[in-house]
Order: sequence, then structure tokens, then C-alpha cells
Amino acid sequence: MAGEASAEAARKSSQEATEVSDLEPEFPVLGDEKAAAFFDLDNTVMQGAALFHFGRGLYKRKFFETRDLAKFAWQQAWFRLAGVEDPEHMQEARDSALSIVKGHRVAELQSIGEEIYDEYMAERIWPGTRALAQAHLDAGQKVWLVTAAPVEIAQVIARRLGLTGALGTVAESVDGVYTGKLVGEPLHGPAKAEAVRALAAAEGLDLSRCAAYSDSHNDIPMLSLVGHPYAINPDTKLRKHARRLDWRLRDYRTGRKAAKVGIPAAAGVGAVAGGTAAAIALHRRRR
Repeated sequence: MAGEASAEAARKSSQEATEVSDLEPEFPVLGDEKAAAFFDLDNTVMQGAALFHFGRGLYKRKFFETRDLAKFAWQQAWFRLAGVEDPEHMQEARDSALSIVKGHRVAELQSIGEEIYDEYMAERIWPGTRALAQAHLDAGQKVWLVTAAPVEIAQVIARRLGLTGALGTVAESVDGVYTGKLVGEPLHGPAKAEAVRALAAAEGLDLSRCAAYSDSHNDIPMLSLVGHPYAINPDTKLRKHARRLDWRLRDYRTGRKAAKVGIPAAAGVGAVAGGTAAAIALHRRRR
């Protein structure tokens, strides 16, 4: 009797699972050429901020002088711990950081980016988010990173993960040398949505069939563009917004850590300084 009951329970469970799968259409849809996926980077694809890890690498390579440390440490602490994005404060940090790479060659920063990925970033990729991206690739869809991080850094990460490409913040260069100026604004908040919309138009995508993934409420404009928005490791505001709109949520963090997950406690002032100093946009404008 016990065996029969167990078999019957298993049969019913299997039948119910089949019924649920029938109700939920397969996603991503295999072979849908009008669909693609857009992934935020920091705390979505990778633990912490790409800029922070890149900054650690730059500091290790003596891109910063001692007098810069306190200033950059304060700015990094303000953004990462307070979570405040005051436009005037952000502009000051960007100007300071851009001055660090001014005069350096684009090729130099690209090469360093490859090294820093291996040193600090590879082991911090979230396996769960990586699996989501791979599902889109396996379905024959293109997958892009969309981030405020320097486009060169984003491209390195996208290439290492086998993704289609990356949209990132663009910095100006002349004859292969950084000028210390941005081309436009950082790819942040509404700017991400604009970039995704432009890319979708160029690629002939149907945004209602596309997916977007992010941890931050700042990316609600991008998430709202697509038919399949996902909140990944969401901050408090995004979690509330996602629940209200019945968006899908995934949380791969242990103990649901806050956005501060990106700053190791033992990193020290130098590493924190490097994080802010790496708040740069590193793409070339060919003239």
C-alpha cells in the first residue's frame, strides 16, 4: 500500500508540474530573432562594482599618487556606502577620476583591463546570472551588458563570458590617447534605456520580446522598456517596484546582502580609493 501511494503521489506531482509548464510559455524562446537580453553589470552579473575592482588594479599598478588616496576614499565611501547619487558630487568624482587616465593610451588600459579581469573579476561572476545569460545565448539570442562602467572594461567582461557585446560609458581619446573628457554622459539610469532603445532599433529587435536584468532601481527605465524584466539581487526600491508590478525576481546573494557587497571589509583605504578613481569612462573617439 505504501508503495502504491508513493507511486500515485509521484504521478500526480509529475502531472501537476506538466500542467504548470503548459501554462508558462517557454522563455527564452528558441530561435526568436526579434528577442535579445540586456544585463546590468554591477551586482547583477558580478559581485560588487567593476569600477571598484578595476580601480584596485590601477592602484596596484601605481596609477595613483599618495595625495589622491584620501580624496578618492571619501568619494568612493559616499557612493558605495551611503548610496547617494548627488549629481554635483558625481560630477566632481568623474572629473577627478578622468584626470587620472588623461594622457594614457587606450591600448594600455585595454591590456590592463584583461589582466584585472583575471585578478579580481573572474571569480566574482554570479553563476546564477551567468546561467540566465547562457540560456539566452543557447536560444540563439544576442546578449549585451549595459553598464555605466568604462566600455573597454565592459567589453572585456562580455568577451570573457561569451556574450555578444557591451554598452558602456564612453571617454574621449585623440590619436589613441585619453583626453580626460567624456563623450556625452555616463551610461546611467535613463541613459541606459536610451542606449537599449537605440540598439534595439538598429538590430531590428522587438523590445516586448526582449529581457532585461538589473539589481538597481536606477535601471527601472531600462527594465520598463522590455516585455520580460527581471530584478536580480535587487536593492530595496527595486524589490518593492518589482513585486508591485509582478516582475520576476532572483536573488543569488547569501543572506541577501545590501548593495555594499562590493566593498571587502579588509580592502583598505588604497583599494577604496582605487574604486572611485576607476569611475572613468574609457572609450576612444576616432578623429
